Amino acid sequence: MTLPPFHLAFPVDDLAAARAFYGGVMGCGEGRSSDEWIDFDFHGHQIVAHLAPGQAGDRAANHVDGHGVPVPHFGLVLSMPAWEALAARLAAAGCEFVIAPTIRFKGQPGEQATMFLRDPSGNALEFKAFADPANLFAT
Repeated sequence: MTLPPFHLAFPVDDLAAARAFYGGVMGCGEGRSSDEWIDFDFHGHQIVAHLAPGQAGDRAANHVDGHGVPVPHFGLVLSMPAWEALAARLAAAGCEFVIAPTIRFKGQPGEQATMFLRDPSGNALEFKAFADPANLFAT
């Protein structure tokens, strides 16, 4: 299945900190930019950090499998090897996890590896992987 790239614009408090996190820690290539925004290549998707001080961060949390999941959040569904590599990269960079790398819904059709962290502005990100990618929408 070939998916079209999505586009997501989100607020950040500091463009230099966003550049260091998304470009440096996350390894996202940088596209166009201005004094008010930066485009990043987020695994083939276009995410745009827009300077909007005080507008970033979550407003609530929902309980999912015993964890308080920040709302809103965004992220990617990766292959298991890519998820494991990213978890190691983030840990080595000293990132603080909101929900440390873990397996959710163990033994159920939607069993998945997941982790949550925040960017420097407080935006929540989730990265997950399925041992069987066909279970992405399993009930």
